Amino acid sequence: MKNVYALLFALITMTMNAQQQELPYAEIGPYQDEYTAHTVLSRMVEGLGYRFYWATELLTENDLSYKPSESGRSSMQTIEHIYGLTEVVIYAFEGKQYDFSQDPMTFEELRSGTLMNLKKMQEMLAENPDLATTPIKFNRNGQDMVFPFWNAINGPLSDALWHTGQVVMLRRASGNPLPQGVNVFTGKTMR
Repeated sequence: MKNVYALLFALITMTMNAQQQELPYAEIGPYQDEYTAHTVLSRMVEGLGYRFYWATELLTENDLSYKPSESGRSSMQTIEHIYGLTEVVIYAFEGKQYDFSQDPMTFEELRSGTLMNLKKMQEMLAENPDLATTPIKFNRNGQDMVFPFWNAINGPLSDALWHTGQVVMLRRASGNPLPQGVNVFTGKTMR
């Protein structure tokens, strides 16, 4: 019977590790050969992915519920917001209007969804030759709004970077700093 439990534990551990390894941005990939608007923006998205991956790696329930004040956002609420910001950009690439509605999701779903959205953004950047034809469209409080893609850079993408830094700060304040070896300059993690 002990062998069955040991085997079951090993299988669960391997499955969890395999699922975790499937998420993108544990490291930043190699440089592009040339600097273009698309490759620079793609690298920015990749840098955000790396930061978000490690900001959210090994968060506990205590970390997710931590709030610096009653009026502040918890880490979980901040991660929900970051996911929504990535959705705004994905909707733009898909030519859809974002309406700010969001179904409740678990932390694992939000983390995976955010990282996969960022990966999808990189792929869409490679496929889209003209960002001028990719407006940001959303409906806020019944009002339709349309903005040029420029606003995706100083809006949702920059905001997601900002809030990812907040997650890092909140996890540190709740007693769980970033794992050792995370280097956002090189995009590599030394373990």
